[in-house]
Order: sequence, then C-alpha cells, then structure tokens
Amino acid sequence: MRIFLDANVLFSAAQSAGAIRQLIQALQADGHVLVADEYVATEARRNIAAKANPDSPAHLQTLLSQIEISAANFSANAHAAVQWLPEKDRPVLMAAIALRCDALLTGDRTHFGPGYGQTFDGVTIYAPAQLAIAVFPPA
Repeated sequence: MRIFLDANVLFSAAQSAGAIRQLIQALQADGHVLVADEYVATEARRNIAAKANPDSPAHLQTLLSQIEISAANFSANAHAAVQWLPEKDRPVLMAAIALRCDALLTGDRTHFGPGYGQTFDGVTIYAPAQLAIAVFPPA
C-alpha cells in the first residue's frame, strides 16, 4: 500500500517515540511505501523548528530520508475531489491523489475528520488509529 503522510504525522513521529512513530515503523517493516511531498515536508520542518524539542529536527530528517519524497503534479480532476477541504489543506489530498497513494494518514481531525474512512479519487483518508486497525487488524 502507498501511504501519504500528512505534516502532522511527520511532526508527531519526529517529536516522540510514541504511537505514531511506532505505527510508521510497523508500516515500513510490513513493506508499505510511505510517501510525502515537499509541501508537507516543509510544513513539518517549519512546525518542528517552532514547537518541538531539540532532538526532533534530527528525527524528522531521519524519517524523511526513509520515505519517498516526490513532486506532485496535480491534475484538473483532483481539484473537484478536494473542494470540501479548507484551501490550505487541499494540496495535501491533491498530492496523495497525484502520487497514486492508496491512503492519506492524517491526525488533523478538524479539517480531514469529515473525510475519515472515505475515498477520494482512489485515496482513503485515515486517522492513525483507523489505519493501524485496517492494516494490522486485532486478532
């Protein structure tokens, strides 16, 4: 599965060794391709610089070096699928669509929450706990 990581997921994974970092490590170990674009990488870097602990920039850089960072070329069709989002969040879903991801992993419940569990042009939006259950179902 190709999984697009939103900036807040990158931030959380860089900030602490908690559940988000563990989920990302488990996804990588299971062979999933983790993807971001420069838009979310830049946002994660900016937020890390402003809000994070001193070790976080190094953790973020390590994470970014382990995932696919691709330029996203948006198609005209992608715009229709993102109209329900605030303008600042549209590039995230558009990039996931353009990069042919199966999933968008985001903890942004405020803006993406209404789309959790829904599929837009082939990309299903997941909260971290939802994706963990979908990929690693409880026994």
